[in-house]
Amino acid sequence: MSIAFITHPDCLLHDSGSHHPECPQRLSAIQDHLIETQLWDLLKHYDAPLAEDQAIEAAHGRAHLQRIREAVPQSGLFYLDEDTAMGPDSLRAALRAAGAAVRAVDLVLTGEVQRAFCSVRPPGHHAEHDRAMGFCLFNNIAIGTLHALHAHGLERVAVVDFDVHHGNGTENIFQHDERVLFLSSFQYPFYPFTDINFPAENIIHAPIAAGAGGAEFREALRRRWLPYIDHFKPQLIMVSAGFDGHREDVMAHLRLDESDYQWITQELVTLAERHAAGRIVSVLEGGYHLPALARSVAAHLRALGGF
Repeated sequence: MSIAFITHPDCLLHDSGSHHPECPQRLSAIQDHLIETQLWDLLKHYDAPLAEDQAIEAAHGRAHLQRIREAVPQSGLFYLDEDTAMGPDSLRAALRAAGAAVRAVDLVLTGEVQRAFCSVRPPGHHAEHDRAMGFCLFNNIAIGTLHALHAHGLERVAVVDFDVHHGNGTENIFQHDERVLFLSSFQYPFYPFTDINFPAENIIHAPIAAGAGGAEFREALRRRWLPYIDHFKPQLIMVSAGFDGHREDVMAHLRLDESDYQWITQELVTLAERHAAGRIVSVLEGGYHLPALARSVAAHLRALGGF
């Protein structure tokens, strides 16, 4: 099984401020663990390109891209909101993160690889059409999904998000788009405090209460995700892969472990093989306890690759 691993050194340059949980060490911890566990050599490695304006604007419009460009500081940090800071190199990192999602889609849909994982930062799933928030500048998963629809002519893409926080940005961009089925599991109530009542018909919520563990997580996804994906018959599955629901991660209050992430990945692989020629693109979102993040990504990749 050929699995692409896409990243770039520029993603390490994004500065969110000292002691910020969304730190460069996240990507280093993933790489170090993959090397230590000998998974590194089983992957096909690619550099993330800089996303082109057209790809960004498909999800966000020209005005949002221009606002982000104008916000880049010459030195120090500029805060887009109380959680979301930019340093001098943050735009370049964000363009690499979005470009990774585009490259991953191209690799998978041209058959060069069957699946891909983008180890990138800043994350993206909180970025709405015209608003950066929640550590996110551009919505990487939405940009990749729209590239699959526009450049490759797909008609049905399922976007799944198992980050502990609701993917409000992805929902904002895709609500009422019948080409996209968006399914999000998340701790609820919790940041970003989205009103999850009366979602659009193409939006499936799987809220999970604080303190829930793997049994509750798996039951919610069996009931609220898997049948809907099966009925939708996606031609590609896109994954917002956030690992901050891990029991060791203090950013939230779920009690998952790496076996739960491996389980849902295996379920998605089964559905992808049934409907999408096995094609999956996964993009890193949250996960802030470094050892737990590294182990969880490794479990995710084992399931993606059948290693």
